[in-house]
Amino acid sequence: MSFAWRGLCDRVWYGKHPAALCLAPIGYLYEIFVSLRRLAYKSGLFGVHRAAIPVIVVGNLSTGGTGKTPLVMWLALKLREFGFRPGVIARGYRGVASSWPQQVRPDSDPVVVGDEAVLIAKRTGLPVAVGPKRLECIEALKKYSNVDIVVSDDGLQHYAMARDIEIAVLDGVRRFGNGACIPAGPLREPLTRLKEVDLVATVGLAGRNEFAIRYTLRSPRFVNNPDRVVSFEDFSSKEVHAVAGIGDPERFFALLRRNGFQVTQHPFPDHHAFTPTDLEFADLKPIFMTEKDAVKCVHFHNERLWCVPLDVELPDAFEHRIKTLLKRVFHGQ
Repeated sequence: MSFAWRGLCDRVWYGKHPAALCLAPIGYLYEIFVSLRRLAYKSGLFGVHRAAIPVIVVGNLSTGGTGKTPLVMWLALKLREFGFRPGVIARGYRGVASSWPQQVRPDSDPVVVGDEAVLIAKRTGLPVAVGPKRLECIEALKKYSNVDIVVSDDGLQHYAMARDIEIAVLDGVRRFGNGACIPAGPLREPLTRLKEVDLVATVGLAGRNEFAIRYTLRSPRFVNNPDRVVSFEDFSSKEVHAVAGIGDPERFFALLRRNGFQVTQHPFPDHHAFTPTDLEFADLKPIFMTEKDAVKCVHFHNERLWCVPLDVELPDAFEHRIKTLLKRVFHGQ
């Protein structure tokens, strides 16, 4: 989505723009449509297909970036820590592969399979498969790896795929905007859908029955050589360029400022296809970028590019709840 359209949507969805009133009838129709669609799947009118292994879906109720992918990576690694053999599936958004599903490796081309999928493969080292049909992705994982549980990055509304656990991710600042469905508001489904999910994780301030996700920054890594890691204290100047082509660039910029940096902001549209000229700035300040953006810039040979990874912190109660849900799935407890 272009910045012009994104800016207009934000004003309509999260402000008091009069266009929301004009769009309200369409939003109501959309809400009725998605509610009937969900009812059709729940009643058996539309087919729901169950994979041979358990599936955990991490999704959101609203459009735009809410921070799903960092939680997906945290969850997948936590499952491995619990003794499972997890794999990850995703849509492969913006990927241009000629056939699907695609197996994703840490060195896969993000143009072909999507930037988030490559990031997940790099960060976790786990099997990853992407494609528009999630069940085919699961079959591809089973064919080429010995997975016994799957985490789906997004797919909360992909009802043709049965799921064992649902986790919804919310933006703790913007919440649900005006509470209306697309196009009058940001919601993909009515708010009542939240009552059906197993867990709600909120980036920022969490409400009742929600678990707060906290992001922290890891030490910067040289984009052209990820083995080269330095601390924030190694940068003599605290003035940096910050580049972010993610759903909410301001979140990344704010984290850098919280770590003492004076940031010259360079927001780009989500999933932006970076070119070397995008990163040509007149001065010699270091350039900090997100992991998701860095996977598309590894061949730029820019000596000023640094990737700043994110770590996810969740309360112990969230991990305990995950374990309880897993016992229910595997042992009926």
